[in-house]
Amino acid sequence: MLTRCIAITAATLLAALSIPVTSHAEDDPKGDGGIECGLYTCQVEVDVPGQGGGQAGGSDSTGGTGGSGSSVGDDGNTTVCKYKLADPQPPADSLDWEGHEPGDGAVYEQTCGWGDLDGNTIVRMVWLADPPEQVTVDPAVLAQRAVDSMTLLGPDIASPRAAGKYTVGVPMWMWVNQSATTYGPNTASATAGGVTVTATAEVSKIVWTMGDGASVTCTGPGTSYTSSEGMAQSPTCGHVYSKTSAGAQNSKFPVTATSTWTINWQGGGQAGQLTEVRQTNVQVAVGEVQVVR
Repeated sequence: MLTRCIAITAATLLAALSIPVTSHAEDDPKGDGGIECGLYTCQVEVDVPGQGGGQAGGSDSTGGTGGSGSSVGDDGNTTVCKYKLADPQPPADSLDWEGHEPGDGAVYEQTCGWGDLDGNTIVRMVWLADPPEQVTVDPAVLAQRAVDSMTLLGPDIASPRAAGKYTVGVPMWMWVNQSATTYGPNTASATAGGVTVTATAEVSKIVWTMGDGASVTCTGPGTSYTSSEGMAQSPTCGHVYSKTSAGAQNSKFPVTATSTWTINWQGGGQAGQLTEVRQTNVQVAVGEVQVVR
């Protein structure tokens, strides 16, 4: 890839990019094998990872015509580029024209970085036949990126407990501990190309598969059991086993709690809803009361 930078020396470019640089004899009119750098031109051959992206039109408060664009590279990182019309334009003999004549398109200052230009950046001069075109950033893509940053987890099961002992015919109360990552609400934002989307996630339901063939759907975290409740059934989320776990593997029922996260997002003039599913497992021993005669 041919990279041209504004008013920098070869040594400065090497130190800034920390990547191998190869010069060519034809780049050096003096024939001494050096790298020629002028006010608008510095020609070296470099490998720029993740380079690319769309372009967008607009205006720049520092003068000239500018724009921005973004793309997602093969490594999943977002490359964001911004453009500003070079003012004045380079001389007619500048390498920045890439073989074109002045007036045939224009030369722009391109600044590219990863993560909306808040990380490493590369600045170079590029020739474009037409002014940068407007790029539309998909808010739904940003919403998913915000969700991915939340680290949403499966239910934090408080009951039934793996160490607990439960009895056939006795109501079991199921409930979960609540936190931002296991129940919500959980809020995060993502930004790219000048668009910011904010998403809020919260568990809307938990489906319990009890290991005995039964399934229980609870629309809340459940209710904590207290001894004063006696043999009462849970008012919000419970189950009654009709057989022991003696015939199950390890003599325990495999209980799975699957939570559905509902995520509402808005930004970039749009709004929508996403869904994520997470689950947690626990092994439950269920016995029966033996009557001694």
